[in-house]
Amino acid sequence: MNLPSGLNKMVPPASAPGPWACLDGLRVVDLTTLLPGPLASLMLSECGADVIKIERPPLGDDMRHMDGTGTLFKLLNTGKRAVMADLKNPADKNKVLSLITSADILIEQFRPGVMNRLGLDYDTLSEINPGLIYCSISGFGQTGALSGVAGHDLNYIAAAGLLGLGARPNGDPVIPPALLADIAGGSYPAVMNILLAVIARYQTGRGCYLDVAMTDNVFTFMASALAGHLDGVEKPQPGSALLTGGSPRYQIYRTADDRHLAVAALEEKFWQNFCDLIDLPEASRSPDTDQKQVIEIVQNILASRPVKYWSDLFDGKDVCCNTVAIFDEVQENPHFSARGMFVNADRLPLPIAACFQDKEGAASKKSECSELDNINWQDH
Repeated sequence: MNLPSGLNKMVPPASAPGPWACLDGLRVVDLTTLLPGPLASLMLSECGADVIKIERPPLGDDMRHMDGTGTLFKLLNTGKRAVMADLKNPADKNKVLSLITSADILIEQFRPGVMNRLGLDYDTLSEINPGLIYCSISGFGQTGALSGVAGHDLNYIAAAGLLGLGARPNGDPVIPPALLADIAGGSYPAVMNILLAVIARYQTGRGCYLDVAMTDNVFTFMASALAGHLDGVEKPQPGSALLTGGSPRYQIYRTADDRHLAVAALEEKFWQNFCDLIDLPEASRSPDTDQKQVIEIVQNILASRPVKYWSDLFDGKDVCCNTVAIFDEVQENPHFSARGMFVNADRLPLPIAACFQDKEGAASKKSECSELDNINWQDH
């Protein structure tokens, strides 16, 4: 295999048994709180990186106390080392600087401008450590009119227009049950770009600065709406587009026992299979028929029977239809059990291939960041 100079060390030896801790030897200084940054550094830790989490006094990361039990904090920070440091205190700041001097990656999540005021900006730190990969995660990015505006996930998807694409029948937007901006717009892009930067550093010997704006990254999830805009299609009303509730083929229907079915029979073959099984009249199958009327007809049919009837009917058929499961059902689902989703209740399922997860190494690290360590700064 011909690899760029320096990348050979990233290839595991052919005799390497079991999972390969591909980030072993990399040190991450994590200055983030709550969800986006901690989840990003958790994924790096799971792949073998040594993550040192810096928390502010006196109580540490807000996530330690936010849910009352600290369980979410433990899930997000297992395998890391945590230390207390006040970055406004010169002595503490110097200790953190000593860590950064030998670090490979720094992740911060302050409001833009804070790290500059602390003297911990990329330009300053890259002079000390030219190989440093410096990742800033923020809501609106480091530049622009909104860069200094405070916000959370709901604010970011609202500003990007994603929240406005879906709506209840009365027109009100629906709060998504997933933190799309925090995770899909923050944590995942941060990890992806950090890993790209690690590869680039093997080629150039230098680190780089990464501006991860959660709102910017939300636009990727509106590919269909953006394509329609480029094609000059009339602006869709909330809840009226193909994938936002305007089609009977991509819809949530209530059953007789007040459960729900998720129907995603987009392709013609799936739609016709679905229509045959529920005995939908031929006149209602045509795309020329008023789609709101078709949705109402399908709803009336599916509301005539309980969810188990439909689940049994659709079982083994290509209809792209399944029950909207409640969380207890998901945990008992043999498919997810076989996939190992809930094997370890103390660990968060992550989108990392098993061959890269350093499970043995993570187990030998501090198992949970439940206490703030008083590590020997002189060792770093």
